[in-house]
Amino acid sequence: MRIAFAGTPDVAVPVLDALVSSGHEIAFVITRPDAPAGRGRVLTPSPVSLSAQEHNIECFKTTDLVSLTSQLAQVDCVVVVAFGAMVPSDLLNVPKHGWVNVHFSLLPHWRGAAPVQYAIKAGDDVTGVSAFQIDAGLDTGPVLGSIATSIRAGETSGELLDRLGIEGAALMVATLAALESGNIQAVPQPTSGISVAPKISKDDARVSWQLPALAIERHVRAMTPEPGAWTMAGDQRIKLSPVSLATQVIHLAPGEVVKIENQILVGTASHAVVLAEVTQAGRKQVDATQWFSNQSDVTFE
Repeated sequence: MRIAFAGTPDVAVPVLDALVSSGHEIAFVITRPDAPAGRGRVLTPSPVSLSAQEHNIECFKTTDLVSLTSQLAQVDCVVVVAFGAMVPSDLLNVPKHGWVNVHFSLLPHWRGAAPVQYAIKAGDDVTGVSAFQIDAGLDTGPVLGSIATSIRAGETSGELLDRLGIEGAALMVATLAALESGNIQAVPQPTSGISVAPKISKDDARVSWQLPALAIERHVRAMTPEPGAWTMAGDQRIKLSPVSLATQVIHLAPGEVVKIENQILVGTASHAVVLAEVTQAGRKQVDATQWFSNQSDVTFE
């Protein structure tokens, strides 16, 4: 099958690599334009762009899909993984088999930009990947296949995405083989069990110490590594690595920070959580005990 691939971040790369290895012809890749990255805000190619370069595949760096209409008409299918832009409805039927998207949830659960973060934050036990045909809605198209997996204890969104990227690669290879042979039928998504996972901003990642400990533990894992859970200590912005629940039931005021038996504890609406590593703005990540040794009467807000 002659396919095009549209994707941008790291999680899309395993799918592209698997498609290259599967024997399908990758006609071209579409990815978002180079974007500023790092402290120097240097224009940096997307991970998918770099992968396309390694495989010697033509790469279009654009979100203007209409400008590629003639090229899209020459492929059988467009595979989409976290591309970062909507497909215009006029283009949906241009490829023979349409546009097939890998989505990192079991649809119709967690439609939207941040399904993995919301699944962890909500305390879901199970998630997965779905392959579906893109239609005019937001992740509403009929499903071609899915793979379920458990969310592991302590797993961050970054760790879970790494696993789901590999699962998504296997699912997409199998889906394209079935499409090519005509051995697959798209199933409409159910109208019940729908939930949404809109894009998460840096403001959304702020920790509310008025929440119970378990909700805070899930929130921090969900925001790790991006956009990064954070809090304020006076005028200091503090980025947090995943926290754990205190083994002893210790009650502190929400946001109160103390040291007990070489652990740095923070109060919540229930019982305390234990800090691991913290990062002050403009500084390197350090162990919480090292950070706390330079503080006095600190409270998280």
